[in-house]
Amino acid sequence: MKAVILNKNFQLENGIAEKPQPKSHEVLIQIKASGFNPIDYQMLENELEKRLISSPILGRELSGIIVDKGTEVTEFNMGDEVYCGSGSMGSNGTYAEYIAVPAVIVSLKPKNLSFEQAAAIPSAGLTSLQIFTRLALQPEQTILVTGAAGGVGSFFIKLLLAHHIQNFTVTVGSEENRQMLLNLGVKDQQIVNYRQEKLIEFLLKANNHQPFDIGVDLVGNYMSEVTAEVLKINGTYVDVTALVTKNAHEILFNKGSLIMNISNYTYGMIKKYGYYKNSLLKIKQLIENETILPPQHKIIGDLSLDTVLKAHAILKSNQTQGHKLVMKH
Repeated sequence: MKAVILNKNFQLENGIAEKPQPKSHEVLIQIKASGFNPIDYQMLENELEKRLISSPILGRELSGIIVDKGTEVTEFNMGDEVYCGSGSMGSNGTYAEYIAVPAVIVSLKPKNLSFEQAAAIPSAGLTSLQIFTRLALQPEQTILVTGAAGGVGSFFIKLLLAHHIQNFTVTVGSEENRQMLLNLGVKDQQIVNYRQEKLIEFLLKANNHQPFDIGVDLVGNYMSEVTAEVLKINGTYVDVTALVTKNAHEILFNKGSLIMNISNYTYGMIKKYGYYKNSLLKIKQLIENETILPPQHKIIGDLSLDTVLKAHAILKSNQTQGHKLVMKH
């Protein structure tokens, strides 16, 4: 099968891989579309992420059609349209024509979505839902969300608004992203441009000159320090990036902050694979009921090295403009 493959020098190239055969508990999916995430290029650059690579084919979310299944799989039929986040649980990644994954991580895709729309959901959707569920938010709590226009951020904002949680402030870096959030239902006074001087002052002003109860940091590095600074004593810092600086850690420790680490690897490590299916089913229900809208997506191209490199470059330069990047297969 056609695939984009990581060679021994950690360079991506066009290639041919063996079509996987599903094990007894797996389904074989003909991939129709796959989504791109920052972790896709970070795995090539970040030593922590490099150690997690278990396949020469990268990519971790997809939608497609079941074309084969193992003997133990009873809940799916040939031709079922599905979506899933494969993480490192597949025999290969999603930059390929086919993938074999455990049936227990797969969900039927939302009926009202195209393959491209569905492929834009799993990684951001699973991460956002995990943040939302674990925070168990109270209406009076104040929340700062950095990088709110990205895939995880915009999905998380949709969850907040769908559950009538209004007490939040977000950061963006462009007029396009500000407009996108306004279109979602975020109010103008809730949006702060992170590029301006005296950012901490503006963030506190947006929160009635009070520190925040919760900081959901989707950016890391310098923004982890800003988030730590504007958190209240014993507040909660939600770390989604693992890019918290030493200085931010010191501020958080001194404030007695609770650090909540969010990782979609977590449940795979302890083989609680049902978490992935159940979360995707919950998202499917929310989208089919039109409680939340699917992510805006942008098709970058067909399955090829050029498409993958183009998508990685756009993600790296933060030029997605609020759109989830998708590759057709």
